[in-house]
Amino acid sequence: MLRIFLAFVKKETFHILRDTRTLVILFGMPIALVLIFGYTVTNEFKDASISIIDQSKDNLSHEFVEHLTASGHFQLTNLPNNINSLDGEFKGGNVKMGIVIPPNFEKDFFKKTPVTIQLITDASEPNYATTLTSYASQMIFSFQKKYSKSAIPPYQIETEIRMMYNPKLIGAYNFIPGVAALILMLISAMMTSLTIAKEKETGTMDLLLVSPLPPMLIILGKIMPYVVLSFIDAVLVFAMGYYIFEVPIHGSLALLLSLSLLYLTVALALGVLISTKAATQQAAMMVSLFTLMLPTMLLSGFMFPIASMPWVLQYISKIVPANYFVQIQQAVMLKGAGWESISHPILILIIMVFVLFAAAWKNFKVIYK
Repeated sequence: MLRIFLAFVKKETFHILRDTRTLVILFGMPIALVLIFGYTVTNEFKDASISIIDQSKDNLSHEFVEHLTASGHFQLTNLPNNINSLDGEFKGGNVKMGIVIPPNFEKDFFKKTPVTIQLITDASEPNYATTLTSYASQMIFSFQKKYSKSAIPPYQIETEIRMMYNPKLIGAYNFIPGVAALILMLISAMMTSLTIAKEKETGTMDLLLVSPLPPMLIILGKIMPYVVLSFIDAVLVFAMGYYIFEVPIHGSLALLLSLSLLYLTVALALGVLISTKAATQQAAMMVSLFTLMLPTMLLSGFMFPIASMPWVLQYISKIVPANYFVQIQQAVMLKGAGWESISHPILILIIMVFVLFAAAWKNFKVIYK
């Protein structure tokens, strides 16, 4: 029986390797998604266009402008004369932030008179506007601290900020684990559901069921090649994250790959369950996209914080496997955590494997008994 099973797996593997479209999806999509998310979806900014209204035009205001633009994060586009001109720049999409320096800036600053610098941002992109104002505020504070310690009140509380695990706030540190969860879920579950649905749609599943292999071994034989190929994709994604985007792996690589295999098993179980419900490849594709892709992107925590979502969505996120896999990756890769620190998400994924395979097996028996 084992010999027949291995021959069946070999046949399925050759069938996949001969299909160019399948290979493009298996290996082209991971590379494309990692590059797209890694380079485009980020919280960082550079060369943000700004306009500065300098109502003082003294030596200190000129030095302040140079201080802002020297970091490379801000690019000065123009120096309008009034607020009305700045409003036109915002409407035309030419600038993302305007800075208004008040009159007598140098005189008031050195006389220790309170000086108010106005920051005006384009809040049609709220997250970007918040990032710009936060960084500009830090630049203003550093400029003030640089010039006059005597201007600081004798009693004050200073804040020392330490960003652990990602001190430079590099966006790829967050997005690479999320993209890995998305890629492995889509490839494992969607491709598995499609290949089994194809057999049902073309009528060849009935021929396979009368072969010497039991029905469940036939299903396992069809998904085994995807286990290996998906695992190769996992290694590829982690390698691209490490070598291209410099995302570290502080923890055990063996632990990370082992838990990736566990997550792949969950995804494969989902694919088998979908295939037992879908009668055609089109139906399997639609179910996979709506039940796997969207929840994985929106409810896994890598794009939007789960804690900020309504309580209903927070509860729904608890049944999204990618949510736990993202937690595992962040803990192992960025924090260097061991299995004892992530035992809860590991246990949840193990339970999901048994529940999903049991549901798929029960539904499979109902269809083909």
